[in-house]
Amino acid sequence: MMNTLSVNQAYLATGITDMRKSINGLSIIVSQLLGRDPFDGSVFVFCNRQRDKLKILHWEHNGFWLYYRRLDQGKFQWPSNTDQQGVSLSLRELHWLLAGLSPTQSAAHSAVSGLNIN
Repeated sequence: MMNTLSVNQAYLATGITDMRKSINGLSIIVSQLLGRDPFDGSVFVFCNRQRDKLKILHWEHNGFWLYYRRLDQGKFQWPSNTDQQGVSLSLRELHWLLAGLSPTQSAAHSAVSGLNIN
């Protein structure tokens, strides 16, 4: 899996993406449709029509990583009822999506930010 220490934010390119696109084609989607900088260290996630394949584009130091995930069974919980071109996710929500869960699930434990010592 990707080095999450170098990831700033995750963005979903909502809708469907042609999985034949490579790094250059996906970078154009990021800059033109999402209005984001593909070099900013964020992760950009794209999904196909059948929702069983994902591509993840990530810039790290001096080059792009292109991750590809294909499910043998089932579908990704991809947001389809949004009017936005891109949806921002936390890394935690991205891991839920990759695990087959909804990234907006409400049953998850809330994050703990520190301990209170009494």
